[in-house]
Amino acid sequence: MPQSNTRPKNRRLVPAMVAFAIIALTSIAGASPALAAPAPQTGWVRVAHLSPDTRSVDVRLTQLGRDSAVVRLDSVAYGAISAYQPLSPGTYLVTMTRAGSRASSTPVARSSVTVVEGKSTTVAAYGRNARLRLKAFPDELATPAAGIARIRLLQASATVPTVSVVTSTGTTIATQARGGTATGYIDVPAGTWTLLLQAKSRDFSTTVSLVPGSVTTLVVLDTARGALTARPIVDSAAAQQIPVGAVQTGGGFLARDTSPASATMGRILGSTAPEMRR
Repeated sequence: MPQSNTRPKNRRLVPAMVAFAIIALTSIAGASPALAAPAPQTGWVRVAHLSPDTRSVDVRLTQLGRDSAVVRLDSVAYGAISAYQPLSPGTYLVTMTRAGSRASSTPVARSSVTVVEGKSTTVAAYGRNARLRLKAFPDELATPAAGIARIRLLQASATVPTVSVVTSTGTTIATQARGGTATGYIDVPAGTWTLLLQAKSRDFSTTVSLVPGSVTTLVVLDTARGALTARPIVDSAAAQQIPVGAVQTGGGFLARDTSPASATMGRILGSTAPEMRR
């Protein structure tokens, strides 16, 4: 009789152990997605042609240690600003050659830019052709506070030494900014602003509309008649999440390589920027 009482107890233990094993396996399976590979690291670069007496150029970005360009910008005219291009972190060689020339031609300008994960950069050619320079300017991605916009000045005029900018309400954006420099960003209430630019007896005003949550670069350029002009470039804008550039000054030249042969795959109009950080 004692034996008959022991066997049923053992039978009841088996289903309990099986149930425990199933729960344990389910928990392990449910945790597996956390082991997925992280998203690729990315930084962003855009290129601007801001040299008034330099003809159209072809631009190439080539990662150090690689043979073929990863970004091609063809027939870039004065005042043109490319879309942001997502790139893997690292150092890239930036070269500019006369539009239509061979890839082996001597560049009219060359420099390097370091791409950092999560950061965006504008590489600009500026100054007279005889002293053409390339310079990298770090851009801003962080979102301003609610109802606020962010703006800075990039002084790219080759005909005046300095430019100062103040709003019609007296807020200073730039004080005697020298050619080839960019000021820091400042926060202002979003809305339509009248900006007064002062530059060696060539003072003028311009109007810009700043969307809430946007980040803008105001670029000072020379016109064909020797006057000055100021154009806003949207670095990023919270309203669109993936911001859209505001300047079309000869766009349509952007072509990004997607093959080892560096073949031009197409042309992209406009300008986009990475998603803003919150």
